[in-house]
Amino acid sequence: MRPGFLFPCDPLRPTRVDPEFGPQAAAVRAAGAPLALLDHDALTAGAAHAAVAAVPTGSGAYWYRGWMVPAGRYGELARAVQERGCALLTGPARYTRAHELPGWYAAFAELTPRSAWRAAVPSAPPDRAALGELAASLRPGAAVVKDYVKSRKHEWDEACHVPDLGDAERLAAVVDRFFALQDESLAGGLVLREFEPFVAGGEARVWWVDGEPVLVTAHPDTPGGCPVPELAGVRAAVAALDCRFVTTDLALRTDGEWRVVEVGDGQVSGLPRDGAAGGAVDTLVAVLYRAPVDGVVR
Repeated sequence: MRPGFLFPCDPLRPTRVDPEFGPQAAAVRAAGAPLALLDHDALTAGAAHAAVAAVPTGSGAYWYRGWMVPAGRYGELARAVQERGCALLTGPARYTRAHELPGWYAAFAELTPRSAWRAAVPSAPPDRAALGELAASLRPGAAVVKDYVKSRKHEWDEACHVPDLGDAERLAAVVDRFFALQDESLAGGLVLREFEPFVAGGEARVWWVDGEPVLVTAHPDTPGGCPVPELAGVRAAVAALDCRFVTTDLALRTDGEWRVVEVGDGQVSGLPRDGAAGGAVDTLVAVLYRAPVDGVVR
């Protein structure tokens, strides 16, 4: 049995795929792969069983391709799918490991900016003392503020970049603003990452399936540039992570070293929207459709 693909439905027309994922769904249908629909709004609202009501009972194993799902909700999704006699090819533990920085950091520690984190809830940023302890675990200098999944890089000065970790007032102001903007979408807690300067030209997003790099695309935020990264060290880190479908975003540091900016679960990683994305979609769907459903690399 070959894997199927689970896509979010269009909120206004629930029997159709969300238009954002239309090209991917078309590639799935062209490949003859099974396709089922998920109500993403119901899932994020805590109604996992209602969310998967359109998934045919006993229809096999699925790759999810859709919007980001909080780790806890993904666990609920996996259980609801299982109760319908089906399965997700990425289980909850591996999803969390690839999706959230504390899960993937150890495997990539030598390849990515030094980081420190602590759990937190929305609207409750750590106090000054806690921020001081977190900052003290990093080297002096500039840093980037984010949660376990995302930053606010488009609000760089107000909610992302801290010019000097030793400036307690500035650090607290950036963290407070970050929490205010993230609000209920805050994922996991607070992360501080040492700032590293990268050359212009954009990031490369590398797609890995069962430990192999199957596709390199531009990052969705820099669709006009797609550098060609070196992957020797990254391959070993991906193997150590032990997740079937992941992405690594790489950028070239100004000293000439390739660095991993972010790791993600491939199911919720975005493709660029430029004209070149069509071939990438076909390639990705073809590789995932050939992947074994038992999790054994063949």
